[in-house]
Amino acid sequence: MEEQKQIYEPFVAAKTHEEAYACSANVSKERTAPLPANTMRIIVIGKHRYYNLFTAQLAECRFSSTGELRSPLTILQTLDLVWQTQQPEELKFYAAVSKLQTFYEASGTDLQVLQALVRNPFRYAYYLHDAAITEKITPRSIFPVQVSQPKINCSIRVDLQDGLYTVSSDLFISGAYFPLSRITTRFDYFLVVEDNWYFCVNPNLLQTIAYFKRHGNGITLPHASFMEFRSDVLAEMEKHVPVDHTYLEPATPAQYVAGGFDQTPEKLIYLSGVEQYVRLNPVMKYGEVEIPVLTRRQILAEDKSGRLFGVARDAEAEDAFTALLLKQHPDFEEQLESPLLYFYLHRHRFLEEDWFLDAFEAWRSQGITVLGFNELKGNRLNQHKASVSVQVSSGVNWFNAKVAVRFGRSKASLKQLQKAVKNRSKYVQLDDGTMGIMPEEWLERLERYFQAGRVADEKTLHIPKVSFASLSEFYEAHMLADDVKKEISQYASQLSDVASIRQVPAPAGLFTELRPYQQLGLGWLLFLDGLNFGGCLADDMGLGKSVQVIAFMLHLKEKFGQSTHLLVVPTSLLHNWAAELQKFAPSLKLLTLHGSDREKTTDSFAGYDVVMTTYGTLVSDIAYLREFMFSYVFLDESQNIKNPASQRYKAACLLQSRNRIAISGTPLENRTFDIYAQLSFACPGLLGTKQFFRNTYAIPIDKFKNKWSAAALQQKISPFILRRTKKEVASELPEKTEVVLYCDMEPEQRNVYDAYEKEFREYVSASGEDEVSGNAMHVLRGITRLRQICNSPLLIGESVPLAASSAKIRVLLDQVRTISRQHKVLVFSQFVTMLDLIKKELVKEGIKHAYLTGGTRDRGEVVRKFQEDEQTRVFLVSLKAGGTGLNLTAADYVFLVDPWWNPAVENQAIDRCYRIGQKKNVIAVRLICPDTVEEKIMLLQQSKAKLATDLISANEPVFKTLKKQDLLRLTTP
Repeated sequence: MEEQKQIYEPFVAAKTHEEAYACSANVSKERTAPLPANTMRIIVIGKHRYYNLFTAQLAECRFSSTGELRSPLTILQTLDLVWQTQQPEELKFYAAVSKLQTFYEASGTDLQVLQALVRNPFRYAYYLHDAAITEKITPRSIFPVQVSQPKINCSIRVDLQDGLYTVSSDLFISGAYFPLSRITTRFDYFLVVEDNWYFCVNPNLLQTIAYFKRHGNGITLPHASFMEFRSDVLAEMEKHVPVDHTYLEPATPAQYVAGGFDQTPEKLIYLSGVEQYVRLNPVMKYGEVEIPVLTRRQILAEDKSGRLFGVARDAEAEDAFTALLLKQHPDFEEQLESPLLYFYLHRHRFLEEDWFLDAFEAWRSQGITVLGFNELKGNRLNQHKASVSVQVSSGVNWFNAKVAVRFGRSKASLKQLQKAVKNRSKYVQLDDGTMGIMPEEWLERLERYFQAGRVADEKTLHIPKVSFASLSEFYEAHMLADDVKKEISQYASQLSDVASIRQVPAPAGLFTELRPYQQLGLGWLLFLDGLNFGGCLADDMGLGKSVQVIAFMLHLKEKFGQSTHLLVVPTSLLHNWAAELQKFAPSLKLLTLHGSDREKTTDSFAGYDVVMTTYGTLVSDIAYLREFMFSYVFLDESQNIKNPASQRYKAACLLQSRNRIAISGTPLENRTFDIYAQLSFACPGLLGTKQFFRNTYAIPIDKFKNKWSAAALQQKISPFILRRTKKEVASELPEKTEVVLYCDMEPEQRNVYDAYEKEFREYVSASGEDEVSGNAMHVLRGITRLRQICNSPLLIGESVPLAASSAKIRVLLDQVRTISRQHKVLVFSQFVTMLDLIKKELVKEGIKHAYLTGGTRDRGEVVRKFQEDEQTRVFLVSLKAGGTGLNLTAADYVFLVDPWWNPAVENQAIDRCYRIGQKKNVIAVRLICPDTVEEKIMLLQQSKAKLATDLISANEPVFKTLKKQDLLRLTTP
């Protein structure tokens, strides 16, 4: 300010052309390039030729030796001068002159434009143009004036005498009193006294001065008229100009109390929208009187007798109120210097969550009430930060998590919170129609809550007790009730040492002797039942999972009395299960639901111990099966529901039961996600949502081979999966030998193979990595065709030389001719057409055989024939139809005609004969064509077969992990 004063002062003092020139010339030498001799620049102000608008122009003219201005006088284009400076104030000055020298629309920047002009960083002299002399700006029509920005104070005085109110005003400029008769107001921003133009930044002050000039600086009114005048006119002036009611007496104690002024003033912020801006108007409420903090308004009140009295405003409280506002945004401090009686922000900046939530909270903490937020056009946001309260208690079958989320007085239901989490949105619908803003931290925590439980009502989550570990992981200790902490500790202790579960003796009514590991399995099932947890019995093929389940059913009957279980099995195993139930537990009454004449009602179920059905029938009859409450639901070969999108899975999950058990020798066949559906059926809630499991476990394990994710999953599921291998528990089984028998192709078969291999290799070589992975089915078909040619060229269904015989059929028949005299033989192939070719050769050889594929109807009779008929020496079985559920211990030789990607599938086939009850040594033979894709598959199995052995000892599908280079290695000689 001191520097500005030094700049303005010379112009205030200049009275003649010569003095103005001297000032201007000095500054010109300091700030700009030198001007020609006897030349100066001046600022010419005046009125627009056609409109009542203030104009300012920068002119250049010559002067005489006596200092008189001389023609010509040249108006400069200031935009051409901006390139001569980089000083901000000088640039603003040029921009201001540029705007004011032409017609312009009034705008919110007018005040800043005039301020830049008045600052006049070049100290150019000001001249006033008198259009009455000539409309053209010439030396003859301009006169020097002084333009400055002094301190201007205006006040209003109200006197009362003889019942009449006199209202007048006083004006002070730089501390000196000026009668209004000497003052002229010009262009909304200037007070003019003779040759002095005083710039006033507050146009409201000039309007007040102009008003009193029109009324001779004095208005006399009786009481009634004054009260109306005070309300309509004086109150508006008082926002900007202090009013002194000289007649007022301070409020008496009685008036003070009666008016409510004895209460602590209330702090309010009124919000309103103006175009793209939001106004913030701070107000102090004294009693019933609201005073905008930025105004000069005095508090006046009227008592019951009609007498006016004054109440002093709390300047200290108002200053603290204003200071608190200024802290919230850097723009507010600058706005405090403007004549506006409010603060403002662009609505986009105002509605930034990182700003207004913190600002509102800071204001509320100081007792400030914010009004009008949700009246802002297009705004549905809630002005409060989220307040979250969580309390977890224990129920009968689950834990109850009470989650209360409030935004001020508004609430968010769990369903709306779940919707926001699902949509990845931080905005949540509240009960009052507004949108609350959830912090990112709580969105992540709520996502974990929803993954571990289900929404029961508007504020309660049900968390299955099987997911007890997630409580300690997802919830803080203070959120858990004491009984919940105790229960979690008990579960953790009991399930941490499943191996210590004691063996349980066989129940009465079981007509077989349980082996020690089977007794342990029975004890494990009873242990889970005591905790009301489900699980997955995943013992190796042939270890008697069905016997353990049947013994478990008998134990449940002994303990709880008669109750009905549902047993769901593949169609191929109906006969097996019926036979084993009759053999081992004839006391269990069985109802089989299968075939077109089956019952279509649950009315008779209560009279049976076991209701047995197939997966296909379950899907067909789920509409009425879901209405019955079973004691247990057992799913045999539970990998049948491994796809959560399948109808089988959905139907199984709709069943009602006290508990559930999944049964499978290979619960994880191809990928980690296989285990999700089976365990989410047996232990609902244990593994969270599908998306959670996929992101947390399946993708890291399957795609990135993440050991930590595999270990974490193993730790979570190990108490609920019981898996023992033959090697671990069945030492009494005879020896199993696995050998590879190489089958060299004849030239005709090799020529067919080489031609197709070359075509496939060229396709892969010409394709990019993305194209190969994106055409997985096309790649699989190509490899499958090569495998079929290895079996027999006739399998590809195209014209091939008849002489292109099958090396495998030749080698297999050589083996079978000799072996089948003393041993029974199983022959597995993935391709039914290959079995048909082998069948033709067996018929020619006169070797009696059995034949089982997916199209075989009487499976039980076919199996019985092979097991019991000494004349039937060979059993041809398709890998898909006979890979699970069959007991074929009559055989001790197994031939695998074509290798498959997953060794677990091959092991299932071998285990048809290598199981409990087998007394002979088992020999498994794999037929491989050397120097083909089959031999490469064996090598890949050795290097890539391990997926997550630590989970449950199952293997991955090698094909889905193959990259382009792997495929090329499969077909490279």
